Amino acid sequence: MHAKTDSEVTSLAPSSPARAPAYFVQSPSHDGGDHKTATSFHSTPATSPPRHSHSSVGPHSRDSSTRFSAATNKKPRGVSGAHEKVAKGKNDWMKEVEAIEEEGLLDDDEKYRGRNTKRLYCLAFLVGFFVLFTFFALILWGASRSQKPRVVMKSINFQNFIIQAGTDASLVPTDMATLNSTVKFTYRNTGTFFGIHVAATPFELTYNQLTLASGEMKNFYQTRKGQRSVNVLVMGNKVPLYGGGPILTGTSAKSNSIPPVPLTLSFTVRSRAYVLGHLVKPKFTNQVQCSLKLDINKLNKPILLDNKSCQYF
Repeated sequence: MHAKTDSEVTSLAPSSPARAPAYFVQSPSHDGGDHKTATSFHSTPATSPPRHSHSSVGPHSRDSSTRFSAATNKKPRGVSGAHEKVAKGKNDWMKEVEAIEEEGLLDDDEKYRGRNTKRLYCLAFLVGFFVLFTFFALILWGASRSQKPRVVMKSINFQNFIIQAGTDASLVPTDMATLNSTVKFTYRNTGTFFGIHVAATPFELTYNQLTLASGEMKNFYQTRKGQRSVNVLVMGNKVPLYGGGPILTGTSAKSNSIPPVPLTLSFTVRSRAYVLGHLVKPKFTNQVQCSLKLDINKLNKPILLDNKSCQYF
């Protein structure tokens, strides 16, 4: 249907530019619908080049495009090896970094645990030391409490006893008493492992709750298992009697007929032991009260103070 005459070919040949002869091989089409197109194509003379059509692209073109894309996507062997080495080195470096970080974390954890262990050990040591020290201190305190010092009265010696008329500080006339005496006793420290610091309250001689004389004892330190004899001066100078009693008021008139004057001697000895410094310091008290009689006819003669006349508290 599309066959052209010789005159048409002759008229068209000069107007078309000269082209180089094209040599190609066309494979038979596998599609049934393209059979007419293939038949008409063979009938075209060899001098006219075939028109390119998108429908004439066959399996060869598809294979060529597939090979081109594969060749394009395929990387050179040297480049891919370098990339693999870099990636492997990077992975190895990351693994080393992670290992170092893990080691650092482990080291920090071990250091933290070590610090906590040391703190626990220190705390346990302090608690144990405090408990043991307290237990030891309690043992010392209990042992020292059972070793109370002893006070034993020996005697009292009256040097003089005078009652005379006089006036007090406000010029009120009254009888005045003057008395001088010396009290002697023995102090013994029964402690086997500690010394004692000893002090005492004033020594007082009283008559019907009227203090006629008093004296102070000097403080001293007594070593363990030691004892000493202590002398204390108990004196009273012009003490107002204010009608202290018929016995005392009658002495100024008839001194030879004065009966013995009942007196009371009282004092308290206070002791403190420093067993473990100032932490364990037990205290002891010895209270003494003696009843005696002052006989004017027996001045300057010691009066014994035994257990019958003295009481210890």
